[in-house]
Amino acid sequence: MANPAILTVDDDLAVSRAVARDVRRQYGDRYRVVRANSGSEALEALKEIKLRGDQVAVLLADFRMPHMNGIEFLEAAMDLFPRARRVLLTAYADTDAAIDAINRVDLDHYLLKPWNPPEEKLYPVLDSLLDAWTTTPEASASVTRVVGHRWSAPSFKVRDFLARNLVPYRWYLSDEPEGARLLAAAGVTEADVPLVITPEGKSMVQPSETDLATHVGLSTTPAKEFYDLVVVGAGPAGLGAAVYGASEGLRTLLVERRATGGQAGQSSRIENYLGFPDGVSGAQLAERARRQAVRFGAELLTTREAVELDVRGATRVLKFGDGSEVASHAVVLATGVSYRMLEAPGLSDYRGRGVFYGSAATEAPSCSGQEVYIVGGANSAGQAAVYFSRYAQRVHVLIRGESLARTMSRYLIDQIESHENIEVHPFTEVFEASGDEHLEQLVLRDTRDGQTRSVDTSWLFIFIGAEPRTDWLDGVITRDRHGFVITGPDLIAGGNRPVGWTMPRDPYHLECSVPGVFAAGDVRSDSVKRVASAVGEGAMAISLVHRYLEAQ
Repeated sequence: MANPAILTVDDDLAVSRAVARDVRRQYGDRYRVVRANSGSEALEALKEIKLRGDQVAVLLADFRMPHMNGIEFLEAAMDLFPRARRVLLTAYADTDAAIDAINRVDLDHYLLKPWNPPEEKLYPVLDSLLDAWTTTPEASASVTRVVGHRWSAPSFKVRDFLARNLVPYRWYLSDEPEGARLLAAAGVTEADVPLVITPEGKSMVQPSETDLATHVGLSTTPAKEFYDLVVVGAGPAGLGAAVYGASEGLRTLLVERRATGGQAGQSSRIENYLGFPDGVSGAQLAERARRQAVRFGAELLTTREAVELDVRGATRVLKFGDGSEVASHAVVLATGVSYRMLEAPGLSDYRGRGVFYGSAATEAPSCSGQEVYIVGGANSAGQAAVYFSRYAQRVHVLIRGESLARTMSRYLIDQIESHENIEVHPFTEVFEASGDEHLEQLVLRDTRDGQTRSVDTSWLFIFIGAEPRTDWLDGVITRDRHGFVITGPDLIAGGNRPVGWTMPRDPYHLECSVPGVFAAGDVRSDSVKRVASAVGEGAMAISLVHRYLEAQ
């Protein structure tokens, strides 16, 4: 097999030669540099590389090319080489294009031209991308295939699970020819969907998430019985704790119930996170953090739900829903929060069939040209509204209050106001939902006078409130009346330490009512509900874990 390729494409011949020259000078001994002068020429080169069974490590594409611009090329190239790292070459005037590319093609980086000297502005970027490409397992030549019905809730659940765990898959409708052929080959009917076919050819009908995870290459069983640290929850706080714990030499296990990233991982674009002035998608941020944690040696388990925390002397034991358990010296609780269920007649009947909690980005292309309704007035709802406005004919944001000013960041409000196809409806709530096999109509109610009106829609996305996932800690960890975990000084009441406290000191700042158990991020009582603060608390928890372990 030939050396992996680095492909550059630019219609300006002088720039094209300069890019290839600089790249070849630094990497020509390990990589084959392929130069193209147009998007179509570059795609033909990629197809030839694909047919030969060779690999592409990095794609560098100029934005301003006729007939096919850089973003369009990268989008097409993703189908051939999804693992290849993607770089957009832009001028200062094209930063909006780079921002768009972050969401459309999961852009890894954009470079402003000129990049001289390359030793400072080009090579460090490519070094990082090539290192990430090298350490990412090679995808199978074939991908997971999913056959399902458009309005099947189990089919949506499978697709959402794969998408949120960044597992490549191909979706086939059961009533289309290829989908029907796959069903027939597996010996099942349309009534049995979803059907999942792994890259190895194994067929699974209506698989559980654990079975699905196991067969698509996700780890579900711990490699050891004992760890220095177990982190529960792989949202921003949990990922932060795993990165710092593993990088500082702790044997670290990160346990996630569903998918890395948590609620933040579903955000189409986060613009107020430090170090990303042009924004970053939640999925991209979560994937980078996951790769970073794994690179430092952290072990990641998916589809493992903690159901009990047991204290056995100095050992902390987590029990899982399947009866298995894992032990450690210390635990960081970073389970985050989940969206509250919206209570209205009919809504529960259409979950996954037109009613979705969270952004459900897999559904966005299907909303093209249609009316989309979003319930919620916080940042997650605002990010979703802006994202879906790219596809929908009109996006309606329903809020119970007078305006978004009290609950949403100003930058998002400004964006919403700048989009002509986003409309905010104050003093409005969902009163009822109806339809046949999927959501078809909503009844909306004015919270001031009770007047109702009906609207036709097949799309409702709900972002209301936050409930911590802490019922499994009942009787072990002290929580507030809303279920959030109380930590540090807040555990001291009337000068007394919490009941059952065994240490000759007060609890550390993020420490729970059980020594050696810490809480970080949204699950912690009175925490700041922001991605940056969650990551910071995850990192801070590790310094306190070290202090706790040193005192043992």
